[in-house]
Amino acid sequence: LGGRTGRDGCGGATGSSKSHNVSSLESCGAEVQKGNAPEERKLQRLFRNPEASRLIKRCNDFGAGGVSVAVGELADGLEIDLDTVPKKYEGLDGTELAISESQERMAVVVEPGDVERFCALAAKENLEATVVAKVTDRGRLKMTWKGNVIVDLSREFLNSNGAEKHIDIKAVASESFEREYGDDFASELKKMAADLNICSKRGLSERFDSTIGAGTVLMPFGGKNQSTPIQAMVNKISSECGHTDDCSLMAWGYNPQIAKKSPYHSAYLAVVESVSKLIAAGADFSDVYLTFQEYFEKPKRDPARWGKPFSALLGAFSAQLDYGIASIGGKDSMSGSFESLDVPPTLVSFAVTTAKTPDIISPEFKAAGHKVVLLKPEYNEKGIPAPESEIALYKEVRALVEAGKAAAIYTPTYGGVAEAVMKMSFGNSVGFEFDSAVEADDIFGYRYGAFVIELNCDEQIGITLGKTTEKYAIVYKGECVDAAALFAESENKLEGVYSCNIKHAEREVATVSYKASSYPTPKSKFASPRVLIPVFPGTNCEYDSAKAVRDAGATPEIFVIKNLTSRDIAESVEAFARRVEESQAIFIPGGFSGGDEPDGSGKFITAFFRNGAVKDAVNRLMCKRDGMMLGICNGFQALIKLGLVPYGEITDTKETDPTLTFNTIGRHQSKIVRTRVASNKSPWLMNTEVGEIYSVPISHGEGRFIASDEQVRKLIECGQVATQYVDLSGNPSFDVQFNPNDSVFAIEGITSPDGRVLGKMGHSERIGDGLYKNVEGNYQMGLFDSLCKYYK
Repeated sequence: LGGRTGRDGCGGATGSSKSHNVSSLESCGAEVQKGNAPEERKLQRLFRNPEASRLIKRCNDFGAGGVSVAVGELADGLEIDLDTVPKKYEGLDGTELAISESQERMAVVVEPGDVERFCALAAKENLEATVVAKVTDRGRLKMTWKGNVIVDLSREFLNSNGAEKHIDIKAVASESFEREYGDDFASELKKMAADLNICSKRGLSERFDSTIGAGTVLMPFGGKNQSTPIQAMVNKISSECGHTDDCSLMAWGYNPQIAKKSPYHSAYLAVVESVSKLIAAGADFSDVYLTFQEYFEKPKRDPARWGKPFSALLGAFSAQLDYGIASIGGKDSMSGSFESLDVPPTLVSFAVTTAKTPDIISPEFKAAGHKVVLLKPEYNEKGIPAPESEIALYKEVRALVEAGKAAAIYTPTYGGVAEAVMKMSFGNSVGFEFDSAVEADDIFGYRYGAFVIELNCDEQIGITLGKTTEKYAIVYKGECVDAAALFAESENKLEGVYSCNIKHAEREVATVSYKASSYPTPKSKFASPRVLIPVFPGTNCEYDSAKAVRDAGATPEIFVIKNLTSRDIAESVEAFARRVEESQAIFIPGGFSGGDEPDGSGKFITAFFRNGAVKDAVNRLMCKRDGMMLGICNGFQALIKLGLVPYGEITDTKETDPTLTFNTIGRHQSKIVRTRVASNKSPWLMNTEVGEIYSVPISHGEGRFIASDEQVRKLIECGQVATQYVDLSGNPSFDVQFNPNDSVFAIEGITSPDGRVLGKMGHSERIGDGLYKNVEGNYQMGLFDSLCKYYK
């Protein structure tokens, strides 16, 4: 299923298990294939189809080893015809076809009688499915190429793991790993803020879509400033139609400085750290599991080198036994060597569990005047938390969460309590003053397994660290450190690598206000208007969009546009045009059409809608049937390239027309922004008032709205500027923290002249109870409620 095979990906498995040198930069670039996200999305849709998934007997994803492994592991007896494997191009030999790995292919086993039906279900998702092998009862893995048998191995031999391997291992004695720090409080904080292991990674994080699927419970960075990093990923369990308050959590643990001194202690404490982060997020300890990622220098035949992974695995295993939790998976790669350089011993522990969204708590300080305490376990002679004490502490923290007594929780990691307090302060610009009785070692030393807790009450527990303050500073024994300066130090460390604080225009932006006195009304009424949601290669918001439409009382229809063959395209055009005639609204959702092709994303969508049959159907919907259209993100890009905004119908656009282009920051932006309703002229905005501010997730690389001043003035006069990006005071801004793409006049969305077509960058469909708990705001704009109201 999925992507075709090419030479890219040959050698991925061996490439990750060998030492590299300078020549590797030229010769090994294609060993690991780049992923194909549009193709993966098709696979996701197919696997979410209950009919398709119930036909699958076994399944493997393609990774290291390609066909040899992905297909070869599926059954004891297999006959693989390599000539049937779909290829990107001709000229591949049998070995290349057999070993090329891929990031967007799956191998599935189905009954012979189900093949035709399964392939048909795949085709509905615009996904290529090809029979490449059959299961036999002969217990041999057999591959043929061009009529010749090139592999014929017994399963018994494969299961034996080949010849026995032996190596001598010498576990090196652990060194002291206590954290070293100086006497100058201010200098230590400043140094910590700029440490690569502690400094802000926001510029990197925002390159990834953090709200896809409309299930994000905690944003990567929280507080009004979106500056306090979370310690655990928390996301709702995916549910296509229904709603749930069940969520999954994952957290990681690793300290490279400890790993260099003692791989054993590093791995043990990695487990403690990863689990403690789950507890700090509000989870219970009763149902936690682990998975490990190991990465070490090339061990060669050196007993001491082999001793490092041995010690790390022993430490991780000891932690599993002590805490009664199991590692249920993992990934290893023993190849972190480049010429004379070696990676530090690396065993990263990932802890996973589930919880309820009401129990989830975030780490940013919530308000001034709160007492903050440190709860820490007893430490044994090995310098690690005593398991019984730690487990009892987990229960104590959980009880505080259940009682509603904890406002924020952070478990100290690499930078100890000092890092915890500093990062907890950033999110809401809340300062902190340490109690003078607190010892420096409790501030700067390692305190793995401990918890820094901002209390909602005056509970007498643990060690009183201090209190939160209105003054945005961190104070200890009269020494005051400006927290804003620490934040700048933290953010600026990687600014030259992952920018997030570019300069912006120092000029005021006009606040637009246009209040509608009436709205257009349709000739026909519908109790549940039908909303057509086209899915193009690259669309990734179809399920979120359909759920938001359905929740409002409308009837969504997801329609997959197929383009594998010219016949597929013709059939899609004909069928889509028919669906338009049966629908009352079209919603073009977000994604990255065609992988965000050069010279502007949304080109494939635009080309499809300009087909004669589709264009005529859409223009009839808008001009004769009083229909509605909405485009969000990639959909907005398509609407503006089609002329539907700002003109209200599909037209031939000119180079001088308003358009959308690359964000000025030069990268993808994913975060929460605040938008102000500038005009409620659009029927889509009937449930809003001019001046209201809504928080909305954004995720785009090409969202910068540009138009001439004259064009913008006309849009404002006609009430077509729907929304503007605003700062924390509600004022339109060019600041990249609030106007993420540098749009002119801070414009986030515009409409057609009568308002029935709305295009906007923010994902107003990514809504739901229990989402974005660490970034307060009003997320419910009511777009789809307004749609239903329009047709009633």
